[in-house]
Amino acid sequence: QVQLVESGGGLVQAGGSLRLSCVVSGRTFSPYAMGWFRQAPGKEREFVAAITWSAARTYYADSVKGRFTISRDNARNTVSLQMNSLKPEDTAVYFCAAKATIGGVTTMSFYPYWGQGTQVTVSS
Repeated sequence: QVQLVESGGGLVQAGGSLRLSCVVSGRTFSPYAMGWFRQAPGKEREFVAAITWSAARTYYADSVKGRFTISRDNARNTVSLQMNSLKPEDTAVYFCAAKATIGGVTTMSFYPYWGQGTQVTVSS
């Protein structure tokens, strides 16, 4: 069974920073990619960032480019999201997700494994 556990959410003022982490576990699971998605109140869940596990190729939504950085630690089975210059519109529940198959790293429906989510609130 694959499990993803996020941590690092919280309340921060606009312009501040937060770092989210996600640990993935599973006896035989070897991810192709891991991603971060977010869902604001009343809105659909949307792609934020993704990284391929072996090549560390990164992908970002236009809304977070230049402000967020995704990284992974293979040895610790951890993916992190460093969020800088946060804005009130970044307020959402952030979800970590993992997939084992090639392709579709920015597409939510291609990720079968999800964490429980962590709340990020940015005050103005």
